[in-house]
Amino acid sequence: MKFFVDTADVDEIRALNELGLLDGVTTNPSLILKSGRDIMEVTKEICSIVDGPVSAEVTATDYEGMMSEAAVLAEIADNICIKLPLTLDGLRACKALTSAGHMTNVTLCFSANQALLAAKAGATFISPFIGRLDDMAIDGMEVISEIRKIYDNYGFTTQILAASIRTVNHVKDAALIGADVATVPPSTLKALVKHPLTDKGLEAFLADWAKTGQKIS
Repeated sequence: MKFFVDTADVDEIRALNELGLLDGVTTNPSLILKSGRDIMEVTKEICSIVDGPVSAEVTATDYEGMMSEAAVLAEIADNICIKLPLTLDGLRACKALTSAGHMTNVTLCFSANQALLAAKAGATFISPFIGRLDDMAIDGMEVISEIRKIYDNYGFTTQILAASIRTVNHVKDAALIGADVATVPPSTLKALVKHPLTDKGLEAFLADWAKTGQKIS
């Protein structure tokens, strides 16, 4: 499974990238607002940090507006992935941008039918929102499973990018189902390494090592 981090915080992105854990980055208007920086400036910096796809989202809701904004965003760097809403105009823009050789990420997906349409439009990534589905008492993982089966049935190459991930169990379950990518907040990605038995074991090893009086040098 690939790991994307869902943030526009360049310090967090740089630190995670140095650990060798990042395959890409996703941003959205809310994350840009949280960063407090100009979208073009911060997105360009992010693209210089990571080699993988960096999703930058259009804010227009009509086809012409999306295409105009996409042209501006695509000039930022070669690894820009244009993020589009799952609407009819968004799908039309996805088809046009994919045909022109751009990476696309169709976002705000909440059903397998929507994901099927995105794949037909040639999306590079489809972003089903697990956490928001769970909030509505709909099993987000079941939707991921349905999308996986449909894509496998027909050989679609669109990658399932599990989004709106709230917990480490979301990551595990998405990986078990076969999602291609998980985009997670920095705190969730770092939490994947944690386990109380790991901490307890390390504490015991260090205590025993101290008793030997030795140094590795």
